Amino acid sequence: MSEKPPTENDLRDQLNELRENFPKLKDDELFLVWFLRAFITESEEEAVKSLTGISRDKGIDAVFIDEPARIVFIIQSKYRQKFNEKQEARQDVMEFAQLAGLLYGEHAEFSNFIKSIDTVVRKRLEEARERLLKRKYRLQLYYVSPGKISKPLRDEAYHSVRCQDSASSFDAFDGKRLIFLLRDYLDGVAPPVPSLDLEIETGQGVRVNGILNRFDAKTEIESWVFPMSGESVGQLYESAGVRLFARNVRGYLGNSDINHGMDTTVEKEPQFFWYYNNGITIICDRAEQITSRGRGILRVDNPQIINGQQTTRTLHRNLPQSAKASVVVRVIRVPRDKHEHSNGFDALVSRIVAATNWQNEIRQSDLMSNDRRQIEIDRALRKFGYCYVRKRQTKGEMRRTSGVRSHAFIKKEKLAQAVAGCDLDPLIVREGKEYLFDEEYYSQVFPTADPYYYLTRYCTFCAVTYAARGFPERGYAKWVALNFVWNRVGPLVRSKQAADCFHQSWFRSWESMQHLIGAVDVVFKAALQFYRVRRGKGAKAIDVSSFFKRKNLHVDFENFWQGSTNQRKGAFKRAWTRYERKFREEVES
Repeated sequence: MSEKPPTENDLRDQLNELRENFPKLKDDELFLVWFLRAFITESEEEAVKSLTGISRDKGIDAVFIDEPARIVFIIQSKYRQKFNEKQEARQDVMEFAQLAGLLYGEHAEFSNFIKSIDTVVRKRLEEARERLLKRKYRLQLYYVSPGKISKPLRDEAYHSVRCQDSASSFDAFDGKRLIFLLRDYLDGVAPPVPSLDLEIETGQGVRVNGILNRFDAKTEIESWVFPMSGESVGQLYESAGVRLFARNVRGYLGNSDINHGMDTTVEKEPQFFWYYNNGITIICDRAEQITSRGRGILRVDNPQIINGQQTTRTLHRNLPQSAKASVVVRVIRVPRDKHEHSNGFDALVSRIVAATNWQNEIRQSDLMSNDRRQIEIDRALRKFGYCYVRKRQTKGEMRRTSGVRSHAFIKKEKLAQAVAGCDLDPLIVREGKEYLFDEEYYSQVFPTADPYYYLTRYCTFCAVTYAARGFPERGYAKWVALNFVWNRVGPLVRSKQAADCFHQSWFRSWESMQHLIGAVDVVFKAALQFYRVRRGKGAKAIDVSSFFKRKNLHVDFENFWQGSTNQRKGAFKRAWTRYERKFREEVES
């Protein structure tokens, strides 16, 4: 689906959402919290704690230490109301870049710098310096502003910092790059992995005569191909976690046949892993070959493994045995600003994902898992305590990454069936759930990000599914019954108060839901009576499966319902009256 580039209004919407949770923070602080949340840490609370919030901070607005990744992040930000209007001063940018020299420099010089600084900031800088010098953490400086920062100034500051130490780096986010970051955030790739060091394999009898580097002057896409040890690949997941796979169309598939085969290879013949495995593909915003402490490294910014999640996770699970394995790694640097007014980047990445992920079957629903609408639904349902499973993965992975109770999982395929069953011809749902993610139906099944739109339909679907359990014939009639029941439930749950009560009544097993299931039971009996009346006789009789796979059957059933042949109308009216009375009591209580 094509999406318009985000604007200042989209950013203000994000800041307003943050303000609801942190009403005491000023706009410039909310902006910095949003950047930290979008680019560095998943936790809003950790982002807020990293703020200095002090006037005497010498331009140090936030200090965040990522212990697992062994990186110290220091940020200076300038909040502007408009993107790409005000030019940032060279002096401000270069003074901030000089912080790297002070943190790595002589003790006397560092002490003199922090002498007049606020106590809170001083303590954080001392902690940062200790991590850099004694524990060999990396330093990453970020200058962040919606204004303009020229490329020559960004490059000057970058080289100034790199001269201090190969483990330190500088980057600037101006208005243009913040638009890309905001798009990534809205697309669910947040926070990304800011930076990783990919160590080129050496030693143990392996000879590597450089790495293959290709640059396409027409597209400005640059790529590298080289070997890494299996242990180094596995440690990428150790450092970055699941956010390294945010652009992947699936989650971890667990003990699939292919993953089991990789386990066996690593365990029994790791020396052949290089020949059996297709390797991993990484896209990034920037890549640079460097030498650090005698190691050949490709340092990549904003990396994403778009093919090879199963490989990476398997190697991580088999540490340190994977040290004996080798993996082919392909890195692709795609320029984000090549087609800044189109979806060129997103479309290209989607095509690469689809083209390279073929060892495990890719479904149409997989390809839509990173669609903007799916991200919006995910975030909306999360606020209600539900885990929206938009990527195919194991149940254990769902529990581990979501932190919610198992009964609160809502799979996107089930949600699609629920909406289609309520609103579309039942025949469409009977054709198969993957069809609901085709272009023909997708926008009808997922027309909004309103959580109540989906929760009310999903809970109706759950009630109908529950009433069909144990009765094989009801399984075929389920979608006709769902359409019929939703036409009665829908008018009851139009207000937010009623919709909120309705979804809670299912997930909390309130009394009204038992009455609804009783009414649904009557509908199923009527639907099967409808089948027996209309199926025909003798050799020409239609079997139940074929009968409920006909176009516009929901319309025919409504007509049957109103006719004199229907023997269940009175029973349904009594059951529905009991349900409606109890439901209204719960809404008003």
